[in-house]
Amino acid sequence: MKMRIKGDSLRLRVTRSEVARLFEGECLEETIHFASEAGAQFTYALRYEPFVREPTVHYAENRVAVLIPADQANTWIVTDQIGIAAEIKLGERGSLALLIEKDFACLDRSDEENEDTFVNPNSGATC
Repeated sequence: MKMRIKGDSLRLRVTRSEVARLFEGECLEETIHFASEAGAQFTYALRYEPFVREPTVHYAENRVAVLIPADQANTWIVTDQIGIAAEIKLGERGSLALLIEKDFACLDRSDEENEDTFVNPNSGATC
């Protein structure tokens, strides 16, 4: 799972095997370490949750958890739907744009570099 942050936007890109794990009910989680100290890390997670009604983001103690409703997740997982987008209201701080999408193969990379990605809908297209 890849995370991209820019301003007040958060984007997660999920590979085929990760989508399969999510479908099985597994929580996807990644951690990046910034230094040798125990607390110098950041964790981000994605899971579907039957009790949430809309995509939600929780932040606590260097951890971001993105929760998506089970019905939205299941539709996204089993169809050719590319992603789930949401705008999360932050009160006085505005809003957070959230995008969770399937990770497509890059057209200019090798098969090895595109391993475990979804087939790019533009593959085979000519300019």
